[in-house]
Amino acid sequence: MLRALTHRSSAYLTALTQEIERKLQRAIASPSQRRNLLQELFADIALEVDDRAKDIILGQEDVDSVVEEGTDGPLCFYDMLANHFVWMPANGEPILYLIVQLWSQAFASHIFALLFHKWLFEVQLDNSEELIRYSSGLVQGATNVFWIDIQTNTRRFHSLFRYLLLEVAFVPEKLNKIPLQAQRELFLLLSRFILFYDLVDNLESFLRQFPSFPNALLVGGPADTFVIELSDQLQKLKVEPVLLHYLSQIKVLQGLELRMTTSTRLKTCLYSFTSPGGPMYPTRAVRHAAWDALDFLFPVGRYPRHVISLFFRLLYPWYWPSSCWNFVISCIQAVFYSVLRVLFNGWDKLIKPNQH
Repeated sequence: MLRALTHRSSAYLTALTQEIERKLQRAIASPSQRRNLLQELFADIALEVDDRAKDIILGQEDVDSVVEEGTDGPLCFYDMLANHFVWMPANGEPILYLIVQLWSQAFASHIFALLFHKWLFEVQLDNSEELIRYSSGLVQGATNVFWIDIQTNTRRFHSLFRYLLLEVAFVPEKLNKIPLQAQRELFLLLSRFILFYDLVDNLESFLRQFPSFPNALLVGGPADTFVIELSDQLQKLKVEPVLLHYLSQIKVLQGLELRMTTSTRLKTCLYSFTSPGGPMYPTRAVRHAAWDALDFLFPVGRYPRHVISLFFRLLYPWYWPSSCWNFVISCIQAVFYSVLRVLFNGWDKLIKPNQH
């Protein structure tokens, strides 16, 4: 947790706040330029904090501590401003008022989620209508920015996800500040992106905190809901490195007690990535990763699945040349690495007697 602001850092963040306020006022006054202005503002607050700004806002001692702790994502201006609006809520009120006027515009929810995700859970709100609006805007905005990370294969908004998971979902006092429906939407959101942000070590605790769902009798428990959301997420992924990352992380699901329908849904999802062509058109790397995940999570029926897959591949002759070529390359690589292993082992045996 960052220390209280110094006079210098407070003045710097106040100046940034005033600049954000001016840009929002320009967006309201210029309907034709509104989308571009909001997009520029969103890009500005999502920028990584440069060294000079870090020194002003944090001070050299805190900069060194941040470097030593290390983070999975860059330190961005929205991180600093989100803390600023918790420490000095009055500074955020004019911005919040302007964002509400632009609520239906593109990038408004993005900006709200980045700037006020901590404020929403730290500041007491008594107006239930505002609470519903803000909590809904937070989930929508967070969804949008997380998808930006997905599409660019970056972790710029890792700190936002980490806060929502570890400091909201795991803390009942904060979680209960938002309506039950918003809590459900938040947990569904976290379910879709927890593998992407490498926080699967917290999966067991996450499932224990799951709120109740009205369709639990039909869908199942927290594990079933989580796997259903994850399966749907996998079907939407189009960026190969991200999809490969999900498939490598999904092995953490081993051991979860799932209903038969949920298990079949996950199995079908993974199987759709094992064959070339439509509807998923997976690359060779994705197909192999999907087979590895499928065989790891569902070892029963492994060999029949591969035989059936081979049979269907034979029905499409245009795939034969590439399959044969990849098979030959794989065999050559296997032989080459085996020869290297034998040579190195023999070399070690020759060296060790001479040393004695």
